[in-house]
Amino acid sequence: MKRSEINKAIKNLEYLCQKYNFLLPPFCNFKPEEWKEKKSEYQEVVECMLGWDITDFGSGDFDHQGLSLITLRNGNRMMPDKYPKVYAEKIMCLKEGQRCVNHFHWYKTEDIINRGGGNLLIKVYNSLPNEEIDYVNEVKIISDGRTYYVESGACVKLTPGESLHIYQGLYHEFFPEKGHGDVLIGEVSQCNDDNNDNRFNPPVGRFPAIEEDEPPYRLLCNEY
Repeated sequence: MKRSEINKAIKNLEYLCQKYNFLLPPFCNFKPEEWKEKKSEYQEVVECMLGWDITDFGSGDFDHQGLSLITLRNGNRMMPDKYPKVYAEKIMCLKEGQRCVNHFHWYKTEDIINRGGGNLLIKVYNSLPNEEIDYVNEVKIISDGRTYYVESGACVKLTPGESLHIYQGLYHEFFPEKGHGDVLIGEVSQCNDDNNDNRFNPPVGRFPAIEEDEPPYRLLCNEY
């Protein structure tokens, strides 16, 4: 991805957070040059990979296969004594026409929440014992206290305020419903580990290679 694309995506997520009155913690506003002096006091941000995260999943086509997110709080399963939090929270956005690619988690369970904007569609599949996609069996849906079943590959629609529970091994990809605009998305989960707990199908990259065509507006969570 070009740095200019990343800067634009960060500013767009900032705008959506302001629009829907979702206030961000102070470390989200630090300029790149500020991190040199603040790093010692903000080791939790560094070691738990809090902050900005913009990815095109290695596609080179962020406008169609990409996601903008901020990890707001997180523990660290590799350093549980130092960071004992067993939970995480993210705020994300998808522009209309974008999608977050198909994946499941071995460890993490999460709730994906429509925080504002258009409708969010989440396509779901069970996983097989060999971790491939189950195209046959119905999928159990747990959404805001309601439990029901849908066909494999069905899309669950979340309007603003609604959420879907994503349990271990549940393949999911999500995108805004066409014609309804961009979506601000929340995530509440167990500890997040993007280096070891994503099973993408088909395989993709998690963090982008960056072409430095302009100075960074904010540092990403893997750049401190």
